[in-house]
Amino acid sequence: QVQLVESGGGLVQPGGSLRLSCAASGSIFSISAMGWYRQAPGKQRELVATITSDDRTNYKDSVQGRFTISRDNAENTVYLQMNSLKPEDTAVYYCNADRVRLTSDYFRTYNYWGQGTQVTVSS
Repeated sequence: QVQLVESGGGLVQPGGSLRLSCAASGSIFSISAMGWYRQAPGKQRELVATITSDDRTNYKDSVQGRFTISRDNAENTVYLQMNSLKPEDTAVYYCNADRVRLTSDYFRTYNYWGQGTQVTVSS
């Protein structure tokens, strides 16, 4: 069983910063990609940023230049540094681990989600 545990959410003023962390635990052979998604009230879940095992990154346009995603492959951990936060960044942020292999079987992969952490940007 694989679990993703997020931390680092909270309340911050506009212009402030937060750093989210997500650690994947369990019997993991490898993880191809990890990422962060968010869901605001009344809206669909959307991609924020993703990173592959060889550090290729992808960002939602509105967070490009403000957010930085990084990962520690040895620890199966992904981070999201969020700077210059805006009220519209308020949402529940979810960690995702994609194409997770529990054995060396290349074709048997899984996708996992964390429980979510609340980020509120407000004065």
